[in-house]
Amino acid sequence: MNNEITYYFPCQRWLAVEEDDGQLSRELLPVDESYVLPPSEDEEGGGDDSNPLDNLALEQKDKSTTFSVTIKTGDKKNAGTDANVFITLFGTQDDTGMTLLKSSKTNSDKFERDSIEIFTVETLDLGDLWKVRIGHDNTGKAPGWFVDWVEVDAPSLGRCMTFPCGRWLAKSEDDGAIVRDLFHAELQTRLYTPFVPYEITLYTSDVFAAGTDANIFIIIYGCDAVCTQQKYLCTNKREQKLFFERKSASRFIMELEDVGEIIEKIRIGHDNTGINPGWHCSHVDIRRILPDKDGTETLTFPCDRWLATSEDDKKTIRELVPYDIFTEKYMKDGSLRQVYKEVEEPLDIVLYSVQIFTGNVPGAGTDAKVYITIYGDLGDTGERYLGKSENRTNKFERGTADTFIIEAADLGVIYKIKLRHDNTKLCADWYVEKVEIWNDTNEDEFLFLCGRWLSLKKEDGRLERLFYEKEYTGDRSSNCSSPADFWEITLSSKMADIDIATVTGPMADYVQEGPVIPYYVSVTTGKQKDAATDSRAFIFLIGEDDERSNRIWLDYPRGKKGFSCGSVEEFYVAGLDVGVIKKIELGHDGASPESCWLVEELCLAVPTQGTKYTLRCNCWLAKDRGDGVTSRVFDLLDAMVVNIGVKVLYEMTVWTGDVVGGGTDSNIFMTLYGTNGSTEEVQLDKKKARFEREQNDTFIMEILDIAPFTKMRIRIDGLGSRPEWFLERILLKNMNTGDLTMFYYGDWLSQRKGKKTLVCEMCAVIDGEEMMEWTSYTVSVKTSDILGAGTDANVFIIIFGENGDSGPLALKQSANWNKFERNSTDTFNFSDMLSLGHLCKLRVWHDNKGIFPGWHLSYVDVKDNSRDETFRFQCDCWLSKNEGDRQTVRDFPCANNEIHDELEETTYEIIIETGNGGETRENVWLILEGRKNRSKEFLVENSSRQRAFRKGTTDIFEFDSVYLGDIASLCVGHLAREDRFIPKRELVWHVKTITITEMEYGNVYFFNCDCLIPLKRKRKYFKVFEVTKTTESFASKVQSLVLVKYEVIVTTGYEPGAGTDANVFVTIFGANGDTGKRELKQKMRNLFERGSTDHFFLETLELAVTRLKLAARCGR
Repeated sequence: MNNEITYYFPCQRWLAVEEDDGQLSRELLPVDESYVLPPSEDEEGGGDDSNPLDNLALEQKDKSTTFSVTIKTGDKKNAGTDANVFITLFGTQDDTGMTLLKSSKTNSDKFERDSIEIFTVETLDLGDLWKVRIGHDNTGKAPGWFVDWVEVDAPSLGRCMTFPCGRWLAKSEDDGAIVRDLFHAELQTRLYTPFVPYEITLYTSDVFAAGTDANIFIIIYGCDAVCTQQKYLCTNKREQKLFFERKSASRFIMELEDVGEIIEKIRIGHDNTGINPGWHCSHVDIRRILPDKDGTETLTFPCDRWLATSEDDKKTIRELVPYDIFTEKYMKDGSLRQVYKEVEEPLDIVLYSVQIFTGNVPGAGTDAKVYITIYGDLGDTGERYLGKSENRTNKFERGTADTFIIEAADLGVIYKIKLRHDNTKLCADWYVEKVEIWNDTNEDEFLFLCGRWLSLKKEDGRLERLFYEKEYTGDRSSNCSSPADFWEITLSSKMADIDIATVTGPMADYVQEGPVIPYYVSVTTGKQKDAATDSRAFIFLIGEDDERSNRIWLDYPRGKKGFSCGSVEEFYVAGLDVGVIKKIELGHDGASPESCWLVEELCLAVPTQGTKYTLRCNCWLAKDRGDGVTSRVFDLLDAMVVNIGVKVLYEMTVWTGDVVGGGTDSNIFMTLYGTNGSTEEVQLDKKKARFEREQNDTFIMEILDIAPFTKMRIRIDGLGSRPEWFLERILLKNMNTGDLTMFYYGDWLSQRKGKKTLVCEMCAVIDGEEMMEWTSYTVSVKTSDILGAGTDANVFIIIFGENGDSGPLALKQSANWNKFERNSTDTFNFSDMLSLGHLCKLRVWHDNKGIFPGWHLSYVDVKDNSRDETFRFQCDCWLSKNEGDRQTVRDFPCANNEIHDELEETTYEIIIETGNGGETRENVWLILEGRKNRSKEFLVENSSRQRAFRKGTTDIFEFDSVYLGDIASLCVGHLAREDRFIPKRELVWHVKTITITEMEYGNVYFFNCDCLIPLKRKRKYFKVFEVTKTTESFASKVQSLVLVKYEVIVTTGYEPGAGTDANVFVTIFGANGDTGKRELKQKMRNLFERGSTDHFFLETLELAVTRLKLAARCGR
């Protein structure tokens, strides 16, 4: 042979089940002969014993792909197998060939029923993985095998793919096949930042007992606190004994997260196990491939310290910073360039003094093991055990302060700490008062106000808590752990300047491009057998012109798995605002035959549009059921549509005061009032660490469109381990307009402190101006002069006016010692209240307690002292369980207000705004459609002398008409004048908004038109607009406040166990308010039995009913 070529394929790896990664076959790459042949004497330069092949491991790892193959055996009878299992991975460029799966990382007895096995398969570049072939050789006593799924994770590619199976590989089952080809489920593919290989070499010192049997771990940190996960270097006990001997170098090749171009520090440590756990580390080298693949760089991290509990400072964790960098780079001419340089401006190693104050309350001290993690803008310390106090032998005793020294690379500005304990020993509960941290180098000081228990028995039962630095004003929600948290951040203005392309990790699936709004989705699963699924569901929203949202995942909360039969699952998600929704696509990512799902009903609520859609689906989403599809598009033309009231997104910021004990665990409730109505009472979600001392918490609220706001009522329930709260102030920011409304309080909500109240009202402040006035009210209550009219019960009232309501007021302190006696008048004073304006309604009730609770009330007078005006509420009825209609709650209209007869004719003011899309010189006509009547045509004639409808202008007109009632819609036409020539090209008029005011009562109707109306000769061409928003005047509301009697009919179902013995309450809501909570009760009757119908009568003021709420309370 004239041209002999010799190829060298180095391996230097085990082919053994018990060694390395357990593989019995390897794919090898050829290398240059200089790596294999021994060097000449001249090249040796003194006889170095190092093997040149040792330097190839990193490059070989970089050119290969390591797959982690996870296989799930089904939970069926005889699902496990004793046969020899093999797998083949197919890529677009190559395949692995048949690979035996011998060495499982999880179980010695592989492929048992309902087990999960993990294997490592290393191969050269396959291209994009698209198929796996899995099978067995049908040997052994029980060769049959049921495979649920196969998962293939390739860290170097940043891709984890799932290959569903859900079938038998058995001669005697299914179709008899023992080899199956599986294809990946695209929707189940998980993408993440690709890993890169690191060559990590740890040098053990040449000192006595320097070696260790412990398990060593490492964490690598890049810039901006980016780091790898903590990684143990040895995979088993045998490796722990082989490595880390005295005066040795232990080398590991590992794929870890890419921390970027710069490595700022590493953290090494061990678990302190084994016979000789102490370890003296000389230094650590980390070698990695350069970004352009044309060389390597090696960073050296000096250490020369003990990691031992019996040596040095008794610490088993060290943070190391790089000292020098050695770079080897291949040039274009093939030469190797070697550069050695010192690291510029490395992080300093800093000693932090951590002083922890245990509270001076009973049982505050702990004997448990305490751990701390300190976070700064340059990184964190990792979790450190607080073992030895510098100033005390017995740590964490009641009313004491313990000081600990923590050595770490410079953390920069410290903003957060995490404290936890392991709940060991008898006295494990711990109350932490505060934590102070000093940087001993630059003397920076950081204070953390805690005031919390770490206990399973107290407060919320948590052993781990996060605390933020006292002066920290940054985002406390950035570490979102669930989709709900991510939506709140996404909707918040904090995301305005964040590039969504930078969002990585589990939350990357939820990123939406464009304006994002919230949606409420509920899905009802059918009750048939096999209707449930544990697949991951999703929706697409489709608007006009087929504009689509991103895929919106419907992820159930932690602890819940899948959609069970007959369940109704509700989700709060956010997605792209596609305008008016025309269609919705529902699907799931299940690809196996067993992942079928029967959807009975789908509901979608869009609060920002005030619309709720309900679809009766009754269809399968399954590969082997129905038409075989796992996603389906539903047209919302087939949906039942309900108006739920338009809501506006607000960013709410709550400031808790800087006073001792200012934080709370109580439930907090809010009611908002505005010029256009009020909201229901809503609870402010206290998740994570909200409403803590000297803290501001920001979250998103959906609030009815009632702005501008006038006042806010905050109430706490006084429950929990910390039942008091010091509220400083609250800010509301309209997410659409940016309008700000501030509410100031600056006092306690407490039964013991401050004003000794759990409820407060705050006046809205807009542009520095208070929106309401303050006043005081004098309430005079006249008890009737009839037998048994007096009461011993506790009496309460709510006063309603044009500016909202007063909230519940207890009638406690009267001038009379014995209140509410027959023919007596009791007077009560309420000072420092926000003025309700003109009063319209009064609600009176009592708690039916005392020896004689029944009460006959004559009237109530309410005097507004600042206006010197008295409002009378004539009652003349019983509030009693035994008299009259047996009601103890009543509403009364104000006798001062006149009730007018219904109008026959009235005047309407019409304001028309012309947009910039087109003006007109022609005529415009309108017809108003009301609930009671339809108006005649109102023609606006344009002329050169009185020109209307110019671009960007507003025109005001008035016309008389029959009274129409509430206006529902509007017909608008664009009519050519008779003497006007119409050119061939189409002339349009851009009508932007139309506002109509009924002048007698003052009701206002808004129409957002934003439409181009073409010019026509005939009146049969027009546009119809539905009313967008209605503002009812106080005078109009008063007209409807007349006493009516409602019949409430309750039918109990026929389901087994459908009846109840609980107390049942109803609240009826309407356009004019609500009834308050009323008990449904009748004497001598067993109510709410299975299959029964019960009738109740409630007398109240006219509500214009919109909905009702039923509630049951156990226990008589």
